[in-house]
Amino acid sequence: MVSLETPVCDFDKSAPDFSLPGVDGKVWSLEQCRGPRGLLVMFICNHCPYVKAVRERLVRDTRELRDLGINSVAIMSNDPALYPEDSFENMQAVARDYGFPFPYLLDQSQAVAKAYGAVCTPDFFGYNSELGLQYRGRLDASGKQTAAADARRDLFEAMREVAETGRGPEEQIPGIGCSIKWREESAAV
Repeated sequence: MVSLETPVCDFDKSAPDFSLPGVDGKVWSLEQCRGPRGLLVMFICNHCPYVKAVRERLVRDTRELRDLGINSVAIMSNDPALYPEDSFENMQAVARDYGFPFPYLLDQSQAVAKAYGAVCTPDFFGYNSELGLQYRGRLDASGKQTAAADARRDLFEAMREVAETGRGPEEQIPGIGCSIKWREESAAV
């Protein structure tokens, strides 16, 4: 397992469009996912210890962000042939078991992850109402272990600021996670 740190936020970079199948049987686009005040795009998977450490917090924070007009979507781009725990069937089970309040989508071609420049799981991209990038940082101080209950909610606070002002904070702490598991033919590109 390779741990990677996310790059710094490229403020106002536009969110790439997508059309991906969800665990709910629907096909979702960027436009269908966005909220009136913004969108949080999360690259996650099922097997990564960094994601497992924050799943409950993701559910809590995305529910609260929805109340502020920020919708969320999770995208799984790993190659399930290499990591069977990341199969579509397991995605459906995880979404159901954790009560994901957001679409959980499969990026089978890995083209969406590449378009966004995603490097790890979890990797968070927070957009304002104009779909300009405002946040590219961590959820909180969690690593492979869940942070203390009173840990600062970096992502939530940043996205609340985006909902209120349209801008994210200048200071952002990079996220950390497992590298995206690229297909061999995909990794060479």
